[in-house]
Amino acid sequence: MSDAGPSLEGPPWEEDAPEAGERDPNTDDMFGLPEPAGMREAEAAAAPEPEPEASAEPKPAPKPSAKLAPPAGDVPAAQADDGAAYTVLARKYRPRTFGDLIGQEAMVRTLTNAFSTGRIAHAFMLTGVRGVGKTTTARLLARALNNETDSIDRPSLELTAHGRHDAAIMAGQHMDVVEMDAASHTGIDGIRDIIESVRYAPVEARYKVYVLDEVHMLSNQAFNALLKTLEEPPPHAKFIFATTEIRKVPVTILSRCQRFDLRRVEPDILIDHLARIAGREGMKIEQDALALIARAAEGSVRDGLSLLDQALVQGEKGETVRTEVVRDMLGLADRSQTIALFEAVMAGRTPETLELFRTLYGYGADPVQVTNDLLEHCHAASVAKMLGPQATRLPGDQARKLTALGAVISAGTLARVWQMLLRALDEVRRAPNPADAVEMAIIRLAYAADLPGPEEALKALRDGETPGGPGGQTPRGGGAGGGGGGGGASAQLAARPVSAPAPPDPQSFEAVVALIGDKREVGLQMDVQRYVRPVAFRPGAITYESLEGAPIDLARRLAARLREWTGRTWLIAANGQGGGETMIEADRRRRAEERAQIEADPFVVAVMDAFPGARIGEIKTLAPAVELPAIPDEAPEED
Repeated sequence: MSDAGPSLEGPPWEEDAPEAGERDPNTDDMFGLPEPAGMREAEAAAAPEPEPEASAEPKPAPKPSAKLAPPAGDVPAAQADDGAAYTVLARKYRPRTFGDLIGQEAMVRTLTNAFSTGRIAHAFMLTGVRGVGKTTTARLLARALNNETDSIDRPSLELTAHGRHDAAIMAGQHMDVVEMDAASHTGIDGIRDIIESVRYAPVEARYKVYVLDEVHMLSNQAFNALLKTLEEPPPHAKFIFATTEIRKVPVTILSRCQRFDLRRVEPDILIDHLARIAGREGMKIEQDALALIARAAEGSVRDGLSLLDQALVQGEKGETVRTEVVRDMLGLADRSQTIALFEAVMAGRTPETLELFRTLYGYGADPVQVTNDLLEHCHAASVAKMLGPQATRLPGDQARKLTALGAVISAGTLARVWQMLLRALDEVRRAPNPADAVEMAIIRLAYAADLPGPEEALKALRDGETPGGPGGQTPRGGGAGGGGGGGGASAQLAARPVSAPAPPDPQSFEAVVALIGDKREVGLQMDVQRYVRPVAFRPGAITYESLEGAPIDLARRLAARLREWTGRTWLIAANGQGGGETMIEADRRRRAEERAQIEADPFVVAVMDAFPGARIGEIKTLAPAVELPAIPDEAPEED
C-alpha cells in the first residue's frame, strides 16, 4: 500500500495495480489462457524504447498482427453483402397503390367513386379470408385519406411514392395513424385509450385514422364502449376495421360501417401474378407448378407468395423449377392420378382402388389432400353434369373425363358419395393413421357405388326384387375374399333370394360401348369412342383400326374388362385397316346431317330470309308432348 494516500483520479482498487510492464509475458493469466497477442503488442508499444547502441544493428519494425483485422474471407455472409437481410416475397411485393391490388376491382371501383365525389364514410369494415390484402388495404386507405403531395391536397386514391405521409404510414410509424391488433388487446383498456385520444385533432395529417386488425376478437364490453364514438365520431377521425370472422362482429358495429368483402383471388389471376413475380426474381418455374401453388393457396395471395418463395429455392439460378419438385414440396398427388382413383372408386373396383391409393401414398401424397381431391372431383362431375365441362375450371382432358363420369352416374349417387366423402374427410383428420382411414373410406365408397337410393330400394322391395340389382352383393372387382362380407347392407334389404342374372353378352360394337358406359369405365369408354375404327365384329372378337395417339395398352384393357364382365375370352386385334368411323366421328356426321336437313327446311329458310343475319344456334330434340286425358263435363245434377 502506498503512503501517498488514495488517488482521486481513479477507483481505489487501481491504486496498487502493478505497472503495465511488470507482467511476465510468458505467464498465462489466472483463467489459464495465454496473453492475447494484441495486448502484448500494446504493452510493447507503450514501453519506452531503449537507446540504440552504436555497435548494434538496427532492428526491423514490428509487423502488424493479422489477428487485428480478419481477412475478407472470414467476414460473415450477412456482413459481406452490406448487411442486407432477405425480405420474403409477401413483404417485398406488398401492394403500394390500389392499382397493385389484384382480384379486388369491385372494391377499388367503389372507393374511387366515393373519393372522387367526396362521399367518404367515417368507418370501413374490411373482411375476407387470410392473405387477400385486408391489412394492406387498410394502410392504403389511411394513405389515401391523408394523401398530400405537391399537386394533391385532398383525399385521393391516386397514391404516389412521394407523398408526405406515405412512408411513415406504410411502416406503421405515423403518429396520426394508430394501428392496434385486437387479438392482443381484447379488453376495454385499448378501446378506452382510443376514445380518449379521438377527441384531439391530428398533429400533422389531415385525419386521425384508427386501424383495428382482427376486430372480431374484441370483447363485448369493448364493442359496447366503441359504439357511441363510432356512431358520432369527430370530423377528423376515421376508423378502419379488418376481420376474417365477420359473423363474430356485432350487427350494431356492422351497421355503422361501410363494408367491403375482399374476394378470394381467382386461380388464373393468381397464376399470372406469381409468374410475374418469379420473372422479376430472375427465376423460371413451370406453368403447371404455378397452378399447383395457386390451388394450394386457395385464393390467398400471401399464401401463394409464401409457397412461391419456398418453391423458388428448389432450383438453381437459371434453372427451371419443375412441376414434380413443387408437387413433392406440397405433398400433393397428381390430379390425373386422383381422377383415375375417383373413377376406380365409382366403378367399384376395390383392389385396384386400394393399390392406386397406396402408390400415391408411397410417392408422398397427403391422405387429407387425396380426400380433398376426391371431394373436388365429385363436385366437378356433379357441376359438369348440369352446366357442362367448362364449369369445372379444369384443364380440357381432366374436364372431359369428369364430365363423362358425371354423365353415366346419377345425381343421387353423386350426392351420396359427396356426403360419404365429407364424413371421410373428418375421419381422416382425426384418425391416428390417416392412410388407414382413407382406405376404409375407399372400401365404403366402393360398396356404396351400386347401392340404390331410398326410393329405388322401396320400389324394389315392393316389387319383390333385390335392391341394387346385379351389383348389390359385392363391389365389382372385390369379390375375392370374405364371400358375402361385402353385401350385408344390401342383402338384408332383400325380401327373398333371387337367382343371379346372366352376364351380359353384347351382340354389336355399339352394345360393347354401351356396356363400358354401364360399368362406369369412363376412361376406357372415351378411348374406344375416340380411337377405335371398327373393321369386323362378332361376339367374342373385335378387329379395329387404331387412330394415331391411341393408348398402347387399349386392346389389352378392353379384352380384360370384357372378359371380366361377360365371363368369356375376347380376342381384340388392333392390326386392321380400312375401318369405319369412330363413334365420335359418326356422332359429328349425324349432327352435321341433322343441321343440314333443318337448314334446308322451307319453313326455316323462310324465317332466315325474314331475319337477315340470323343463324341457327343449338339444336335440341324436344320430348313428345304428353296427351292429357280429356276432362269430362260435369254430370247434370239429378232431381
